[in-house]
Amino acid sequence: MKINRVLVGTLGVAGLIFSGCGRPTTPAGVPTATPDDPNAIRLGFFAPMSGVQASFGNDAINGARLAVAEINADGGILEHPLKLIVRDTRSRADETGEVVRQLLDDDKVVALIGEIATDRSLIAAPLAQEKGVPMITPGSTNENVTATGDQIFRICYTDSFQAGVMAEFARSINVEKAAILYDPSDPYSAGLAEKFKADFVSNGGQIVAEEFYQKGDRDFSTQLDAIKGQNPEIVFLPSYYNEAALIIRQARETGIDMPVLGTDGWDSPEFLKVGGEAVNNCYFSSHFSPDGQTGKSFVAAYTAKYGTPPPPLAALTYDAVKITADGLRRAGVAESIPLRDALAVTKDFAGVTGPISFDQDRNPTKPGIVIRLQDGKFTYLETVDAKVTEAPVAEEGTNDPPAEAVPENAAKQPQ
Repeated sequence: MKINRVLVGTLGVAGLIFSGCGRPTTPAGVPTATPDDPNAIRLGFFAPMSGVQASFGNDAINGARLAVAEINADGGILEHPLKLIVRDTRSRADETGEVVRQLLDDDKVVALIGEIATDRSLIAAPLAQEKGVPMITPGSTNENVTATGDQIFRICYTDSFQAGVMAEFARSINVEKAAILYDPSDPYSAGLAEKFKADFVSNGGQIVAEEFYQKGDRDFSTQLDAIKGQNPEIVFLPSYYNEAALIIRQARETGIDMPVLGTDGWDSPEFLKVGGEAVNNCYFSSHFSPDGQTGKSFVAAYTAKYGTPPPPLAALTYDAVKITADGLRRAGVAESIPLRDALAVTKDFAGVTGPISFDQDRNPTKPGIVIRLQDGKFTYLETVDAKVTEAPVAEEGTNDPPAEAVPENAAKQPQ
């Protein structure tokens, strides 16, 4: 493994819709494009701006607004400004279809940026595919999202990859026995559990307990007691931040003090607020660190605008907007079909989350990172090039400097 040490920052407060004012000029004297231009290129954005996952949506909109502001400050695209049309899914799968139909049919957007959660992206993707409008999800990691069709792209890595990252990490700290707790009705949670199990076992590990919960549950004592009775060395908890924090707090109260491992669904400041000291000695996979080797100018611009370093979903959504703009420039026309064709051949795009090239399934190739939670902070621990048993994801690589060793007793005695 290859390791760098940095700190991950927290989230600022988000607005909803980017709007320009006046018509200032860039330093080079090029007029700044403003989105109130009737000929503005319309880009649809849909995310959970309210509801139980509002933290994710607010992260994402901040990144999108910054990207649009920079694009328009540079004169726009194809001599027209970019206008972000924002709609709120309210963290509800049953409202996502109507939100996406409004963007496609009423707003006539050239492309879609969204959703964040897998279940809502799986609803949106067939609608975008049917209309022939490219959809770029910043954060939906389930393989079935892009498998919907050739109009669907993602900026984040896939579940197969991040489950492999965490399985590789668990084995690297000498974990032999693991328990899994997940929601079998949620595609994100169930898919990650299945892939972690396959990868962990294939690398010599043993799953000693596999327990389930349902969305909306508040009492996890029965499952946690069952897990405790099997004496695992870690618990793998692939879930979103609101559920994960509550489960870990109850786990500590039950006497489960071993590390809990998770995935990118934990990556929200709300996780720290709800989890408190209980989430110390936990680890999860993530996409971006503001103190990493990429995205320095983005980190500076984001921090200046919002007063806090960018969280991963802000960086992923910033990349989604910027790569869409790059595709439009290469297409030479603000139309959905040429844009899709241009996006499909994207190679080595200089994203703030790392260089992005789309494979034949329109998934990017990039390394994963592991974040450690300690003393109320997200701390970057290491970069991992995971070995994934299932093979829909291209092999990853990294040019990081040689790795520092992770303590052999890290799973049992956190420092």
